[in-house]
Amino acid sequence: MIRVVSWNTAGRDWWSACDRDVDVLLLQEARRPPSAPNFQMVPSIDDEWRTAGSAGRSWGTAIVAPSGRVGLRPHPLAGESDPAPDALLVSLAGTLRVADILRDGQIVVTVASMYAAWQTARRGRAIYADASAHRLLSDLSALISARKNHRIVAAGDLNILRGYGEHGNAYWRGRYATVFDRAEAMGLVCIGPQTPNGRQAHPWPPELPPDSVNVPTYHTNRQTPATATRQLDFVFASESIANQVSAAARNAVDEWGPSDHCQIEIVVSV
Repeated sequence: MIRVVSWNTAGRDWWSACDRDVDVLLLQEARRPPSAPNFQMVPSIDDEWRTAGSAGRSWGTAIVAPSGRVGLRPHPLAGESDPAPDALLVSLAGTLRVADILRDGQIVVTVASMYAAWQTARRGRAIYADASAHRLLSDLSALISARKNHRIVAAGDLNILRGYGEHGNAYWRGRYATVFDRAEAMGLVCIGPQTPNGRQAHPWPPELPPDSVNVPTYHTNRQTPATATRQLDFVFASESIANQVSAAARNAVDEWGPSDHCQIEIVVSV
């Protein structure tokens, strides 16, 4: 069994707040720690920690192995302007990290930390993230050559909704659905988290379908963990190992933590 936690830290101190009994952390909006911790970390303390597209994004995705029970073998990454042989092409630097989890020198599973960055529409002030989510799937597709011939767990903050659109908007419901449909076509099953593995929104928001199994993982600056309503964080696993992967939202009020996103606990029984 491998314990994994996915967490959008919102730039908070994750290096001293993380549970050292967790085997692997998949981090988003993670800042570089002030000094090198005594565990393996991708990127390293000497690498750049930022997300392209804005000078203010002095954070990025990261993969960390706090417990020391497993090792990490990072996949080399490259940008579109600097393609490198055998490197994984990442459309937007800082939005994706990929590593193999090693136990006794053998690859157990490949993990990916994903962050779908917001973009602003060319006309007006609308923001959207589904295009970024599709780019992440495009980047991951380099690891996938058949529907069942891979062992991947990918998790993170996609900044999209599942099963509905904001305020019941059918157009956005349809756009968001294409991300989950495409992942499934690639052989990546959405594991959740979903009820009962997490507290559901209460009171029930009008925009959320009555039969939704979503669990809130994010609160706005006008909300608190107790009043959070939207799920933006999701876990996917290869179809071949999906029945060996579970996910639960640590979204109870007393366990939410310092970020506007709660932590997602993932258990990989391989």
